[in-house]
Amino acid sequence: MIVKLMGSGFLKVIRMSTKRLYLVILMLAIGCQQAGIGKEAPVAAKNGTPATKELAPQWKVNKDALDKGSIDAATVMLFHGDPTARKILLDVLKDAKNSVARIAVCKAFIKARLSKEEIKNTDDFIQPLLGVFSTEIHEESQLAAEAMLIFGYDKIGQSLEDITTDDLKPVKMRINAVNALKLRPDMGATISLISLVDDSDKQVSAEAEKALRSLGIPVGENSYERWQNINELRGKGVDEFQRDWIIRQEAQMGNLRKKVEVWQNKYLLALGRIYDGISDDAARGDFLKEHLGSSEARVKLLALDKVYKWQFASGKPKLPAELEPILLHLISDPDKEVKKKTLGLYILRRMDSVEPLLAQLESESDEQVKIELLDALGGACSNALSVKPARITPEIRKKALGVAVKFLSEEDTGKARKGAEVLRKLLEPNGLKQEELEVYLGLFVERYNQQKEKPDSALRGELLSAMADLCTPTPGSASRFKAAQLFKPLFVEALSDKTDFVRETAVDGLIYIDKAAALKRLRKYVDDPSEILRKKVIGVAGDVGGKEDLAWLVEKIGSNSESGPAWQAMLKILDGSDSATLNEWMDKLITQASQIKLSDQQKIAFLKKAEAKAAGETKMLKTVRKKLAELYGKTGQFERTAEYLNMLYKAAPTAREKEVILPKLLDACLKGSKVELAAELVRECLVKEDLSPDNAVLISISDYLSKPSGADPNIVVKALVGVKLSKARPKWQQWLKGWTDRLSKSEEAEKPKEAVKAKKA
Repeated sequence: MIVKLMGSGFLKVIRMSTKRLYLVILMLAIGCQQAGIGKEAPVAAKNGTPATKELAPQWKVNKDALDKGSIDAATVMLFHGDPTARKILLDVLKDAKNSVARIAVCKAFIKARLSKEEIKNTDDFIQPLLGVFSTEIHEESQLAAEAMLIFGYDKIGQSLEDITTDDLKPVKMRINAVNALKLRPDMGATISLISLVDDSDKQVSAEAEKALRSLGIPVGENSYERWQNINELRGKGVDEFQRDWIIRQEAQMGNLRKKVEVWQNKYLLALGRIYDGISDDAARGDFLKEHLGSSEARVKLLALDKVYKWQFASGKPKLPAELEPILLHLISDPDKEVKKKTLGLYILRRMDSVEPLLAQLESESDEQVKIELLDALGGACSNALSVKPARITPEIRKKALGVAVKFLSEEDTGKARKGAEVLRKLLEPNGLKQEELEVYLGLFVERYNQQKEKPDSALRGELLSAMADLCTPTPGSASRFKAAQLFKPLFVEALSDKTDFVRETAVDGLIYIDKAAALKRLRKYVDDPSEILRKKVIGVAGDVGGKEDLAWLVEKIGSNSESGPAWQAMLKILDGSDSATLNEWMDKLITQASQIKLSDQQKIAFLKKAEAKAAGETKMLKTVRKKLAELYGKTGQFERTAEYLNMLYKAAPTAREKEVILPKLLDACLKGSKVELAAELVRECLVKEDLSPDNAVLISISDYLSKPSGADPNIVVKALVGVKLSKARPKWQQWLKGWTDRLSKSEEAEKPKEAVKAKKA
């Protein structure tokens, strides 16, 4: 219901506006010819007697328009000095049958009062406007009351009071006059309203009481209290009365605004729910099309919010094409927030919006909106220039470049920053002549040099950032080579700037131009006060650094947020180093005596690289795998532990070395659930001989079965029982029987406990 009511209201406004526009066009077409036409003498009849004067053509046009309700026609005649125009208006006010025209005249008065334009001989209209109060049409009387606010109360107060107290006047006329008194911030009007509460006519009395309550003025319980209230008002004086009146009105306006806000929010919530309940994309598009064209700013903002969400919604097709002209129209909307919301839409940058944005920039008066417009223009130009063929002409591109240059030269840092950003976007793509490109790039240098001695270091950083981006090795960039030539000296100079942001962006520029050359220069800045800058240097060292950078990178390990990036950079460098370098750094990084506190995972990462480099170097490979086995065991990665111990076991050159490795390998197999490998290792031992009680293999298995932490003991014993042997091994069989019996007894002991638990459950 709310939606219907407000929607119909909006349509009514639109129809009224259309009608008014038609009449204005009509008047302009006819033109005001008063200046070219002199005063006409009365037309004489043949017998010499004056004939009835006909209206001049221009006044006839205006009267015809006024009869149709044209406020503009009424306004033209109200301010014109011609007596004919004045008479037309006075006659209309006296004509009770021409309600439409009377309403238009009253509205013209209201408009004149608000604009504070002077009307000559206004007193001519007092009695005709008072006469309108005899109408039965509420809108007429209400507008007449508002129109009469152009007169001071000293001029019309007595006349209004006379009407309200005249028992011979129609009740409706008296009530209309009461409502006129209500609009008056005057002590006399308020006293009259209080007195009228005791009027003999109940309708007049009720209307006066209603008026007082609407003004927040106490009515009083009886005539005596009202008499006291009147005396109290007279005692306050005019100034205090008017101050109190303003305070009451402001309070009431505040309450009304709150109520309006509540209903607006309810309406917007209802609209949002209606939209969210629409599943069909075409229907959603129709909804947005309708409400983006609303006359209400808040409704347009709601629709724009839905557009914003649609453009990023996954699985949704692109916005309906019919919304594009509507969105382009909204960049010139009268409401500032609607413009800003529209300009923030990403989809706007993908439309053919460059020319409309340029046009709006030329006419826009709000400085904040101008910046938003320029930002949108930059995105639209960048998008239009990125396709082949480009969707904007060279002439439009130059026009946009001119706007960006103008902003770049502004003293306002926000404008200059945005100008630099847009200029960068316009220069990156191909299409400009080399001499033109050099001129525009030179403007960056000029603006930066102007800014060097100024306190706003943020703009220096932003300018350097835009210049750095122009040096980026982007495919299709026409500006990179020349930009590097022009900007490199500025980047080098900026490394000594006291502002972190300026130094940081200078580093970006040098890196974009040449990483290797940049690293040579930046090694002296590895301890710069800026953490961001230090990380940038670490990053470039990882990309193009060599073993000479490992020494300063390793010092960053363990130092807050730089530790991780420094380690990653070291790994990149080590990845490209020879085995000798990795062997050297293995002693520094992995040994117990190392001062560099790497995590176990970092040590493993290093050793994996060392393992890859150590292929063919037996001694180094053995050391690396031994350390990896230890670290995997320490970190609980027993499967990997078993894998590396098995490599060491197979590669061991002597039986003695194998004997040392075997128990550890067997334990890792059981903890890592590599039961088959464990069984195979036991089989190899039994092939050689039976196992005595002090055998390391038996001790390892027995210890595991006592405190299992990996493979299921039953699975382990089952796998060991399944070992096939060609010769009898009685001692081994005794061990198997003992382990089997122990597991059986353990299972039997668990059954009563489980039964008790089941019974309780």
